[in-house]
Amino acid sequence: MKRAAFALLPLALAACGQREPLRLPAGEEPVPAEAMASAPPTTDELLTPPPIARPVRVDELLRRSDEREADRFDLPPGDIEVDESNNDGDEPE
Repeated sequence: MKRAAFALLPLALAACGQREPLRLPAGEEPVPAEAMASAPPTTDELLTPPPIARPVRVDELLRRSDEREADRFDLPPGDIEVDESNNDGDEPE
């Protein structure tokens, strides 16, 4: 008996799902329209994520490797001593 009840439990839970469009509860007001919008957004528009929420994946591989230019703001942490004998701005050799 327990096995039959356990086997029928997923069917009972699946039958609980509703297939109707979403509606506002009684007494609730819809989402106000945006400042320049002509109409308030629909339920589907509110449930659709904007493109920034699901960005497109870029699978472009790195095709060539470029040398980085010297970055004058690429400084070591403050607790490391720096040899300041090279003041001409070039990279040490």
